[in-house]
Amino acid sequence: MALSNFLFLSLTFQLLLLLPVSSESSWIAGDVSQIPTKLLESAKSPEVFDWMVRIRRKIHENPELGYEEFETSKLIRSELDLIGVKYRYPVAITGIIGYIGTGEPPFVALRADMDALPIQEAVEWEHKSKIPGKMHACGHDGHVAMLLGAAKILQEHRHDLQGTVVLIFQPAEEGLSGAKKMREEGALKNVEAIFGIHLSPRTPFGKAASRAGSFMAGAGVFEAVITGKGGHAAIPQHTIDPVVAASSIVISLQQLVSRETDPLDSKVVTVSKVNGGNAFNVIPDSITIGGTLRAFTGFTQLQQRIKEIITKQAAVHRCNTSVNLTPKGREPMPPTVNNMDLYKQFKKAVRDLLGEEAFVEAAPEMGSEDFSYFAETIPGHFSLLGMQDETNAYASSHSPLYRINEDVLPYGAAIHASMAVHYLKEKASKGSISDSHDEL
Repeated sequence: MALSNFLFLSLTFQLLLLLPVSSESSWIAGDVSQIPTKLLESAKSPEVFDWMVRIRRKIHENPELGYEEFETSKLIRSELDLIGVKYRYPVAITGIIGYIGTGEPPFVALRADMDALPIQEAVEWEHKSKIPGKMHACGHDGHVAMLLGAAKILQEHRHDLQGTVVLIFQPAEEGLSGAKKMREEGALKNVEAIFGIHLSPRTPFGKAASRAGSFMAGAGVFEAVITGKGGHAAIPQHTIDPVVAASSIVISLQQLVSRETDPLDSKVVTVSKVNGGNAFNVIPDSITIGGTLRAFTGFTQLQQRIKEIITKQAAVHRCNTSVNLTPKGREPMPPTVNNMDLYKQFKKAVRDLLGEEAFVEAAPEMGSEDFSYFAETIPGHFSLLGMQDETNAYASSHSPLYRINEDVLPYGAAIHASMAVHYLKEKASKGSISDSHDEL
């Protein structure tokens, strides 16, 4: 009797395996051509869209600077808990790493940054920043909302994923190298590829812009103190004037790009601050200057030339100087370089998702992005998602008038989810899943 029961149960289980699974629950595992439409429909559904808007506005009202994103991180974790996503916390102080799928290879990562800027918001609206002098003026609140939207969609279909999606919620992108710190703390363990999206007020609504190879420049900062001998402005012969020395240095630094750089190899050297003196009739003892440098190649050489020019021009004017290439611990950031294979996957995915005209070939940008720390470690791809429309003008990033077109949030969530699904399906189709079967 026991044997017959066992055979009956075994036969029943095998028959159940042969039954078709409803298309609503298995479209990720099914026809690839259905995936883009289904993802976008899910992202645009009131359940997901309204949820993303609510999260984005809550984060916008309570902006936090780099490595201070404790409430932002708490909100993200509470939302991940609600949708059942497992995560690791803390990583790099406030960062979070979530996991959706099998827990086994291949692993593909999606990244969003969380930090705000020390800017007083000038936009008057219902959800204006409640924190004086702090604002989400670079879209990071939208980035978090889009990644959570993707997480919600992917979590609903987690059993159909052919690998593991890693969600990276990163602190301190704005000049504090949060990506580097997350990398050092194991954010990329087992991860084979990573994708990032940044909202763009200059790119047309619903279009995604990217390019293969060098996309965003490497960046660094410098600061120098030029010291002379102060005195009365009426008797300059008894002084060693650091103002004249600093003026000469600023002019000489401009020639680094115009006279020493290949015109086809973009570089920027900008002196953005000059501080010193507080009276009309007194030559100060010292002047402090500082600025930024941007380059795709020859970054170290450019740094050394900046230091050399500052030091030698100061000496010409009988002044002493100290030059700091990492003021306040701000280390140089490498250029952001997109992997060619991932670029091709992204281009195809965007066209499948949003239409043939939705992809825009981007020009290189002299702005920088610390996603570069991830992309120099493993294959990475960074892109811009447009939110500019014909009826509204959107201020540039880092402006007190910066706004987000919230209608773009479903597009970002769908692109995130699409890249993860397609990457895992392609890896599975090639049979390249690692034999090591590393588990979380």
